[in-house]
Amino acid sequence: MNDVLSTVKHRPWPLPERPWAMTQRWNNLLFAHWPVPAASLAHLLPQGLVPDTFDGSAWIGVVPFSMDRIQLRALPSVPGANQFPELNLRTYVRESHTNQVGVYFFSLDASSLLAVTVARTFFQLPYYWARMHVRQSGEKDFYYRSERIVGPKPASFRARYRSLQKSRVIELSSPGTIEHFLTERYRLFTTDKKGQLYKGDIHHVPWPLEQAEAEFEVNLLPRAHGIELPDTTPLLLYARELVVYVWSLEMVPSLAKALNRQAAMETT
Repeated sequence: MNDVLSTVKHRPWPLPERPWAMTQRWNNLLFAHWPVPAASLAHLLPQGLVPDTFDGSAWIGVVPFSMDRIQLRALPSVPGANQFPELNLRTYVRESHTNQVGVYFFSLDASSLLAVTVARTFFQLPYYWARMHVRQSGEKDFYYRSERIVGPKPASFRARYRSLQKSRVIELSSPGTIEHFLTERYRLFTTDKKGQLYKGDIHHVPWPLEQAEAEFEVNLLPRAHGIELPDTTPLLLYARELVVYVWSLEMVPSLAKALNRQAAMETT
């Protein structure tokens, strides 16, 4: 894992100077992405964020995977909360007054109620408890099912997906490509119950991506959060595993506070 923390040349900004708060591993992940008009998402984002676009479109990602090796810094692993499936609904954003880019999650479904509670309490993330099942056939062929128990419903998801094993790995996806835009994100944004915006840094090596294919039996997750996907074939990518480090959240000052702070510095 120390190799991960020492691999930093690909990052858009330096690692935070304070210690990381949590580490985890993401496994057998599918990126399924659809282009949507940026205007259709703007009203769903918190104040301070605007849609980030590629080729004139914002993008919605539905991302099923499994998580393990979850470790809070200086704390022992907690049985029942260190290995579970997860399903994310996400888009890509810019902070309006700094232009820094990141990920915004509309929802994160997980099968561990304890993990959901911890994530909501300490990371202010919109986690929801769900009944989930992942069945693997062969090395890189998966059937994934999720049924939300608590939260906006219906949010059912059922899909089969697989890596196209003979296709090339997209090595260190280059800046300017759609693969880089959708995956190489090192900051997340979220809000608390009062609408206060927060940001949190993450770190990992560049994504080891493979092309993929999938069949979606049911995908009600976006509609549960007010998002309509286009009737088009999604862009599909697969990653076998990735070790990730997560830092604690920092409050993002409002534009008014940021301008007042800048004015105060200029007058001193």
